[in-house]
Amino acid sequence: PGGDSPEIKYLKQRREALGGYLPARAPKRVELKAPPLNAFQESLGGSRGREASTTSGFVFVLKALLKIPELAKYVVPIIPDEARTFGMESMFRERGIYASGGQLYKPVDSDVLLYYKEAQNGQILEEGITEAGSMASLTAAGTAYATVGVPAIPFFIYYSMFGFQRVGDLIWAFADARGKGFLVGGTAGRTTLLGEGLQHDDGHSHVLSSVVPTCRSYDPAYAYEIAVIVQDGIRRMYENNEDGFYYLTVYNENYVQPPMPETKGVAEGILRGMYLFKASEVGPAQVTLFGSGPILNEALKAQKILAEKYGVGANVWSVTSYTELRRDAIVVDRWNRLHPTDTPRKPYLLEALGDIDMPIIAATDYMKIVSDQITPWLPGRLTALGTDGFGRSDNREHLRRFFEVDAENIAAAALSRLAQWRRFDANRAKQALQDLGLNAESTNPAQL
Repeated sequence: PGGDSPEIKYLKQRREALGGYLPARAPKRVELKAPPLNAFQESLGGSRGREASTTSGFVFVLKALLKIPELAKYVVPIIPDEARTFGMESMFRERGIYASGGQLYKPVDSDVLLYYKEAQNGQILEEGITEAGSMASLTAAGTAYATVGVPAIPFFIYYSMFGFQRVGDLIWAFADARGKGFLVGGTAGRTTLLGEGLQHDDGHSHVLSSVVPTCRSYDPAYAYEIAVIVQDGIRRMYENNEDGFYYLTVYNENYVQPPMPETKGVAEGILRGMYLFKASEVGPAQVTLFGSGPILNEALKAQKILAEKYGVGANVWSVTSYTELRRDAIVVDRWNRLHPTDTPRKPYLLEALGDIDMPIIAATDYMKIVSDQITPWLPGRLTALGTDGFGRSDNREHLRRFFEVDAENIAAAALSRLAQWRRFDANRAKQALQDLGLNAESTNPAQL
């Protein structure tokens, strides 16, 4: 048909109504002011002697956000499973579970204070066991700033095993759509989620998250680290309008949450990937220990073993993100490669560590390849301990011994490496294995 035909006129009108012939993205700039860090004082101050998990720490951060009027209406909690798994039932009464038709049934727990309260204006999206459906909700909320001019702040919390492994393609599409928000892998860790074996024990989501260019991955050990990361994430994504989203792993092991150290540079270190948590108390350090998530506590126990039994001083670092450390180092390496006549720059990893000349033992609840990411910048120094292999059903003590990430294995690895560096007697290092209850002839857990 000709250009003046009704059919062509209709097609042109519809195309104009859609915004033109070429796909275009014209998001309205909507700025949200990030809350000050002291808005999360309950997380920053520690648990005051009480034991709590980092999952609880995350829930406290989320509830603190919901108390800030300017931000609360934009927060979208998304749960593809059972909210009680993550200790979020306290939010039912205050915020309600979204249901388009409202409460259409009498919950079996209706006689208790924190019952399943569903409402048409509920704020929590409890999707049932469907990570794919929840990713659709995350995508709708995380791109709402561009599609409808609403800077929604989604928090998608799920079993960490069933995130990047199960819906990795949808997460990649979310990154492609320049989505914003927080993925929170709950019940994380191959040894921390005790008794749930091969199906549930996650030891590799940080490997998978590392390949998504706009995903910033963190493995925090303490509640104050979570508060710092979430606060800065809101600042970067919603105040500064930076592209990208966050992945945090949180755990269900209860231990005392310390207050945030007042040492200068801690917040920067948390965000950039590492900071010194506890220096040697028995003279100059002879070895450096890296710990992440709950395994940081194992590194601290190893520090004590080394000091009390072997007179070896160790510095313990909290490594919140090997991925961010690697990315920063790659940026610096590229700059140095392209500027051969200029003074070489140093990546944050080497700036933080300084001119140390000692072995480094890096232990996580994830595969060795996670901490191995930074090996090129620490040649011959870093020994990775991790949870390569399938998950097992047992208690934490046995699982950490099996995967060789407990305090005794960390201490033994430190002594062995010192012996290889000719800084500790090799026979004493061999005897230490026996003294610490370790079997030098045990089978590699990754091969069982």
